[in-house]
Order: sequence, then C-alpha cells, then structure tokens
Amino acid sequence: MRIKNSGILLLAAILFFSCDKKRVFDQYKSVGSEWHKDSVVTFDLPVLDSTKKYNLFVNLRDNNNYPFNNLFLIVAIETPSGFTKVDTLEYQMANPDGTLLGNGFTDIKESKLFYKEDVKFRGKYKVHIKQAVRESGKIPGVQALEGITDVGFRIEQKD
Repeated sequence: MRIKNSGILLLAAILFFSCDKKRVFDQYKSVGSEWHKDSVVTFDLPVLDSTKKYNLFVNLRDNNNYPFNNLFLIVAIETPSGFTKVDTLEYQMANPDGTLLGNGFTDIKESKLFYKEDVKFRGKYKVHIKQAVRESGKIPGVQALEGITDVGFRIEQKD
C-alpha cells in the first residue's frame, strides 16, 4: 500500500512539473521577513536561443503582513555589453478590502507579474530588482517593506 501511494505521488509530481512547457527560467530568492529598500535581488540569466522570443515575469511571494494595496519595483536588465535598461513598475497586490491577490491557499500568496513580452536575448543577461514603495505624501521610500518574502524572475518561451 505504501509503495502504491509513493508511486501515485511521484506520478502526480511528474505531471505537475511537465505541464509547464513554456518555462525556460524560473528562480526565487528570499529577502527574509522584510525587503530593505537598498537590497537588490539579482538574477544571472542563462544564455537563451537568440532566434526565439520570450515573455518575462516578476514573481513574488507575499503574506498578510504586506501593508499596501500596490507595489512599486525598479527592474533593470543588464545586457552583455553593459548597457542597462531600467523600468519603474507598479502592480496591484491587494483588493480594495485588503485581501491579497495572487495564488495560494494560506496567507502566503504567489503573484506572477507581467514585465515584458516578445523579448529576444543575445548573450548573457542579468536582471536586478528592488522595491521602491513610498507611503502616500512622503518622499523617502519605505526602509523595510514587510510581507514580501521571496522575489523571483521567470522567462517563458513565446508560442
């Protein structure tokens, strides 16, 4: 009976991971219980097929300690030549009643946030992500952003 249950669990895991055929790169890095404003999360991307197009996503794991409805990020893509393209992005993280958006059954939610589409890569790139949240009416950014526990970056192959 125990071997049968293990076999079913293994088969379910294989099916779960094989359904994600578009995924080319998917990695998370922990920022602890708070994401400091000077903490930059960096991803070294693999060398990808330069003839294909890709969609890019920022992935986040957050919990009920996240105090805001939105999130501001500064995302920079560094090319092999050293040129860096910087984008300031805003995402909605919660409904007006304060319930977190994203997927998950517990108070931890995963959000897959669209970043760019139809991107071609030529060589080895780096991605740098930092938070840029500010409280309403205040100029300095939030020093330690609570509720974000992991920051991820995902690349999917375009159909």
